[in-house]
Amino acid sequence: MKRNQDNISKGNRKPLPWGGVGVGFDLDSYREVLDTLTRNKSRSFLTGFGVFWGVFMLVGLMGGGAGLKELLEQNFAGFATNSAMVWAQPTSKAYKGFRKGRMWTMEYKDVDRLRQNVPELDVVTPMLFSNGGIAYYGDRKATIGVSGAMPDFRRVNEPKMYYGRYIDEADIRDHRKVCVIQKKTYKELFPGGGDPCGKRIRIDNIYYQIVGVDYNMSEGISFSGETGTGVTLPLTFMQQAYSRGNAVDMIAVTGRKGVVMSKLTDRIRETIARAHTIDPTDEQGAMVFNTEVLFQLLDNLFRGVNFLIWLVGLGTLLAGAIGVSNIMMVTVRERTTEIGIRRAIGATPKMILSQIISESIVLTLVAGMSGILFAVMILQMLELANTEDGILAAHFQVGFWTAIVAAFAVSIVGVLAGLAPAARAMSIKPVDAMRDE
Repeated sequence: MKRNQDNISKGNRKPLPWGGVGVGFDLDSYREVLDTLTRNKSRSFLTGFGVFWGVFMLVGLMGGGAGLKELLEQNFAGFATNSAMVWAQPTSKAYKGFRKGRMWTMEYKDVDRLRQNVPELDVVTPMLFSNGGIAYYGDRKATIGVSGAMPDFRRVNEPKMYYGRYIDEADIRDHRKVCVIQKKTYKELFPGGGDPCGKRIRIDNIYYQIVGVDYNMSEGISFSGETGTGVTLPLTFMQQAYSRGNAVDMIAVTGRKGVVMSKLTDRIRETIARAHTIDPTDEQGAMVFNTEVLFQLLDNLFRGVNFLIWLVGLGTLLAGAIGVSNIMMVTVRERTTEIGIRRAIGATPKMILSQIISESIVLTLVAGMSGILFAVMILQMLELANTEDGILAAHFQVGFWTAIVAAFAVSIVGVLAGLAPAARAMSIKPVDAMRDE
């Protein structure tokens, strides 16, 4: 206090940061700010905690929301957003003498029918499924779901090959006894890890050579039993091994670039339904599942989640700022005499203003940066918890510029929180300060 008074009386007109007269860095002014804030440590800590918690909530929710979105997107990872799945179900409407509830099965010719009648489709690929089974490798076994696919199915659901390759045209042409196993099956049959390609597993008394390991964990859409337990065979060999003839359990399709799949679903259903004497309006009998609707639903969901994150985070930060402003008002009231003496010996309103705002900014910046660092540390722990086999499942961290914007926002909050107390401090007159004493 005495040092600052001496500086003012000697004409050293740069006593305060952000507003003092003169140019330069005045270490004494910053020491005075810190001395004021540490004079009542408990009050400063509790005041800053509101800002700390607000910034922590904002940054933590932003990073956590981004990670959660990425985790949910992993459930549909690799799936084309403009795809649809067609399969047969018992009819729900009577049609041309057939009563409802009739069972029917799609056939391989339906693939050609869709290609001819719906030229807007890009990929049209059939699939077969079994009721599940057991895969054996040595003395180890795993419960699996078996599916038969064509090579172009990877354009509908892109595999994530950890080892080897996917089913190719040569496998289809030569009816090869090969398979692609998924992650959980690989873990159960080969707990020691390593590349299993070239090794043989037994399924239903038939030995298949492993040509790839698929780590795609599309948990949102699973066609062959529990997610990660699937074993994919060449469709042509599965037709023979399981005596399926020309039957098809499902047809997966994608639209050409720029085509909206929802505009094609009725035509797809009508093409399949008419070929099997089914009412073209029977949405249950000829089921067409449009994944485009699902992805739009997810996008809308996360727009709402992001809005909620910002609402909660900024609301909490605002509450902390109000707390800072209230405490600074109390501090100004306690320092009425001190501020009056400063005014009496030559301190200008601008200098008083910068003093109070400096204290508010320092308090909010320290608390805010602590909140950012703590949130980043928690988010880093979440990333480590979601890493398996060296593969990060989701990124929970916030970006560098997001952190910079958060720090800038905290600085603005500090300025705003100090305005009301600073205005009160500037209004204090020396005479009133002496009377208060």
